[in-house]
Amino acid sequence: MDIINPNGKKTLQVSCDWLGRKLTLEVNRVGFRSTSSVLVTYGDTVVLGSVVVSKNPVTQDFFPLSVDYEEKFYAAGKISSSRFIKREGKPADEAVLVGRLIDRPIRPLFPKGYRQEVQVVCTVLSMDPNFRPDCVAMIAASSALLNAGIPFDGPVAGIRIGRIGGEFKGFLSAKEREISPLDLVVACKDGKVMMVEAGANEVPEETIIEAMHWAVENVQPVLDLQRELREKVAPEELPYELVLPRDEILLEVNEWTSGKVGVRGNVMERQELLNNLRDEMNAEMAVRHGEGETEEEKLADYEMRLKAEYDQAFDLAVHAEVRRGIIEDGERPDGRKLTEVRPLSSQVSILPRVHGSSLFTRGLTQAMNIVTLAPLSFSQEVDTMEVSDGKRRYMHHYNAPAYTVGECGRMGSPGRREIGHGYLAERALIPVLPSAEDFPYAIRSVTEIMSQNGSTSMAATCSSCMALMDAGVPLKRPVSGVAMGLMVDVPKGQPITEADIDKAYVLTDLMDAEDFAGDMDFKVTGTTEGITALQMDMKVHGLPVEIMEKALKQSHEGRMHILEHIVSVISGPRTKISEYAPRIEKVQISKDKIGTVIGKGGEMINKITSETGAQVDIEEDGLVTISGTNAESIARAVEWVKSLVEEPEVGKIYEGTVVSIKDFGAFVNILPGVDGMLHISQIVEGRRLKTVEEVLHVGDKVRVRLVAIEKGKLSLSMIGVDK
Repeated sequence: MDIINPNGKKTLQVSCDWLGRKLTLEVNRVGFRSTSSVLVTYGDTVVLGSVVVSKNPVTQDFFPLSVDYEEKFYAAGKISSSRFIKREGKPADEAVLVGRLIDRPIRPLFPKGYRQEVQVVCTVLSMDPNFRPDCVAMIAASSALLNAGIPFDGPVAGIRIGRIGGEFKGFLSAKEREISPLDLVVACKDGKVMMVEAGANEVPEETIIEAMHWAVENVQPVLDLQRELREKVAPEELPYELVLPRDEILLEVNEWTSGKVGVRGNVMERQELLNNLRDEMNAEMAVRHGEGETEEEKLADYEMRLKAEYDQAFDLAVHAEVRRGIIEDGERPDGRKLTEVRPLSSQVSILPRVHGSSLFTRGLTQAMNIVTLAPLSFSQEVDTMEVSDGKRRYMHHYNAPAYTVGECGRMGSPGRREIGHGYLAERALIPVLPSAEDFPYAIRSVTEIMSQNGSTSMAATCSSCMALMDAGVPLKRPVSGVAMGLMVDVPKGQPITEADIDKAYVLTDLMDAEDFAGDMDFKVTGTTEGITALQMDMKVHGLPVEIMEKALKQSHEGRMHILEHIVSVISGPRTKISEYAPRIEKVQISKDKIGTVIGKGGEMINKITSETGAQVDIEEDGLVTISGTNAESIARAVEWVKSLVEEPEVGKIYEGTVVSIKDFGAFVNILPGVDGMLHISQIVEGRRLKTVEEVLHVGDKVRVRLVAIEKGKLSLSMIGVDK
């Protein structure tokens, strides 16, 4: 039965088979008042993509696009495990990351100067537990934008790829993701790559390239399906105006700046010169075009009517000069060659009381990292729509206040950029971390950016690696990261094809001026053995995989150069952890003994903690970690735990306690909860006692040998024990 649509529109639906499941796009069933809404169903996953577009452009000098990914616990048949809050509130970091994942391939597909506010909301209404819903949400967002009547040069579609048994596969299950060495998301548009994000277990570059080709080929049916729906909907085009400098202003500024903005060399000096040139230009243009009788009146009029437009034209002229210098002269704003990394200098152990620290400096970009070690019980609990009772043992947090770019700004909680950069650096190190069994610590790594000039997430990766080794975390191998840029020498608006590979100028170690003027920001991290993480964003409408391959291959040389620097500063993990870090011992017990160590209502584990001063934590697999700052306290707790789970061993001598007296002997407690029978004939050698009380009393400490176990009953003897 069709829904009665108050707008008089019929429900429209298109479907296709995609990678073994049916994919359906539907409009006009829900979301009547949004500019555009598309309901996407794939398997049992249902995502609503909604778009609302403002009627009037904003006055800010940026495109006000927001993309939100809304997790709903009900979609997974769950209620939040929080005792006090059951309503969905602030999005979890995982939801913020998915929102960024969707935003990145969509944002470049709007024309420059578009200032209409656009809000995209992807709401997961039902979640198939067999795969993650993020790429379904990307399809919902793209399709909703395509039917909104706005200048969106889509569609796009994304696919999450793994590698199972040497074969690529999309939409892996949770168990498959655990064994896959690759977790790669590729967003595509008509045979080209729009965005890449990956975590990998030291995967070769060649495998990444193969996966990109596989993605480009396999998303095409979804792009065709979105176009089919758009043809059926036939959305009315909404009016808009692009906020760009007028042609006459662009020409005037280009003439004024000609030969002036091509300065190269020291970054700070270059920026100061450009700032002075901008002020000089505005002063001259105020005299030329400002209206009024006095200079003050002309300046005030110019600043109100024209300054923003001239400033924008000035920025465009600077960016054009950066591109010209790289494409025509092969020289970058700071004078480097295209493959050259900025000067490197680093230190470790720079803070006296922390567990591990480093300072990584690359040109004007600088990152300080601090590592803190703690018992496993300090791991972060993860409770999201997709994950129940999950834990993050390794956490990387990234902070970059406004002072790091020389500006004033409000201090507050981390934004989407900080969360994304922190996660990328975290993902880069996870493949080389030791297991909890080998290194039973929760690890928090915090990067404090001290100065920004491009590629801070890669600086965070490098500084984190050094601080982890300084803290004594036994990494399998050190990790380095580098950001790659791109300038493609094709006319504005012309699509980039594989034939343009010789016109693609790849830049190693991207800095701000090149990022602002360039076509791509491609971050690559890895070891000597392969890639551990990737993240690629672009400003053009898609790149052929062949150009991506060129950038990836060039990144290897840059990564190895930075890796050599890291190893020259700290050659490997320290053999000892900091004296200020907690000491942790581990005891592996069988799962059926966990209750014995915990005790009724936690009585036993609390008793161990209170009497020894050490902290005792137990994992579900039976791993017991005992931590503290006092070696003697830890040793006592370890022995206590071992005694609780020890199995009686025939022939072994035990220190026991007499717990009861009988006519025929005494019962002696030799292990927690384990009593044995000491027969009256086994108390004194050479004679039989008339009564046990001649020698023993309840509470006496005795040394006994376990001589036999028959049908679960233990037989003890004191004879010959002290010989």
